[in-house]
Amino acid sequence: MTPPSDHPGAGPAAVPPPGCPAHTATRPATHPDAHADAHPEAHTATHPEAHTAPRPDALADLFGPEHEADPTGFYERLRAEHGPVAPVRLAGDLPAWLLLGYRENLEVARTPSRFSRDSRHWGDWREGRVAPDSPLLPVVGWQPMCTFADGEEHERLRTALTQSMNRFDRRGIRRHVTRFTHQLVGEFAADGHADLVTGFAQRLPMLVLTHLLGMPDEDGPRLVEASRDLIKGTETAISSNEYVTRTLENLVARKRAQPGEDLASWLLSHPSGLTGEEVVQHLRLVLLTGNETTTNLMANTLRMVLTDPRSRASLAGGHMTLPDAIEHVLWDEPPLAVIPGRWATGDTELAGRRIRAGDMLLLGLAAGNVDPAIRPDISAPMYGNRSHLAFSGGPHECPGQDIGRAITDTGIDALLLRLPDLRLAVPESELRWTASWVSRHLVSLPAEFTPRRGDWDTLETERGLLAPDFLDRIASSQDPLEPRAEVTGPEPRPAARRPWWRSLWRPLRPGPPRPPR
Repeated sequence: MTPPSDHPGAGPAAVPPPGCPAHTATRPATHPDAHADAHPEAHTATHPEAHTAPRPDALADLFGPEHEADPTGFYERLRAEHGPVAPVRLAGDLPAWLLLGYRENLEVARTPSRFSRDSRHWGDWREGRVAPDSPLLPVVGWQPMCTFADGEEHERLRTALTQSMNRFDRRGIRRHVTRFTHQLVGEFAADGHADLVTGFAQRLPMLVLTHLLGMPDEDGPRLVEASRDLIKGTETAISSNEYVTRTLENLVARKRAQPGEDLASWLLSHPSGLTGEEVVQHLRLVLLTGNETTTNLMANTLRMVLTDPRSRASLAGGHMTLPDAIEHVLWDEPPLAVIPGRWATGDTELAGRRIRAGDMLLLGLAAGNVDPAIRPDISAPMYGNRSHLAFSGGPHECPGQDIGRAITDTGIDALLLRLPDLRLAVPESELRWTASWVSRHLVSLPAEFTPRRGDWDTLETERGLLAPDFLDRIASSQDPLEPRAEVTGPEPRPAARRPWWRSLWRPLRPGPPRPPR
């Protein structure tokens, strides 16, 4: 992403600057704990509880191998060393504060007058220390959208986005999720095995989101790849961001000429009068955050269902609903571990740390959710409790969180209805994760089940899309569908005796059209 010509970060950058953490001699005034280095005795006297500032070259690296290998251990080490607010460094040896405390995260998220969402406050950017090709720019570089605005401008942009998103029929969204779920399951149902991350969780959210945005389904796979690369902050993040933006610019041009019942058209016609660039950037926001968060939430929830016998039994027995289970996952494994960022509007103090104007702060959602101050017993269930930090808080709380919940809830429910004997195909100890600076991803989730026929007729009802044998399967304790004869695998069981009310369901099934009278 190239910042506007009048943006503070558009000028030449020195890489690395003389005062960045790569150098041990000096550090810029905006660096976390720079004040403590200059006047350590004053810092200790004013804040005796504060930790001693680390050496510049010893700052924990959020892009380093330690964080990538074990984010949870990384956060807990920082909490033990620095308390609820820890100094870290990012790509390009840029400094930031990582918030580890639950209360500190909420304080920063809820006080935009002290901690702005507008990245033009960023001291390192204003002073030319951010390289033009920095992988941070696609995520933190200022853009004309609500996530980088405060006050009246934020209200104008946020209102346009939330009111447009509220026009979606929630029942209709669930019907689309169910339809796409059956399409995806149909691709592997006859195999008896599947990777539920690459074959399901990484594909379903983008299928739904591209539909809601008004995009063709075939755009989904490439957008999934580009959006994940962009958020990870890899070397190709800039080019991935350009691809996503270009695709959305083409979409907006089409919808301006031929509007439809979709988010792109509604943003274009909203009374707030969004510019074309503002529409593109808000579509990009929904696409990137919606796909990333929902994919991770779905993968983490499926892992819990397949690896935690108590959760599976509670769901099967009706003692816990799937939405309750999802809230528990949002506490323990939020889809985004870190949200960048906030920028101090002036010199201030937070948890004994003196924050300088222009400092970047990162919301540590995963660390805040397990803060011992609010969760002394980490094993205690949090079913149905929505006071977690998973979707941030304050005026910038995620506006699309309920859509993400609906996709996860409906998709997993339809998957389990289709494959009721779904089980993990490998020992839980063999599951692997990969981490970027903002999130942690389950690499794969191999599962197995009784092979079933790949196609599945559905019946549209007022409650959504149901299988035509829905009542049969409830009456027979959810016996699985019988596989086709040509499918190799376990011996099929004898056909279950059909309940007498099968004949009542048959007239409701779609059949051939009747001839006109």
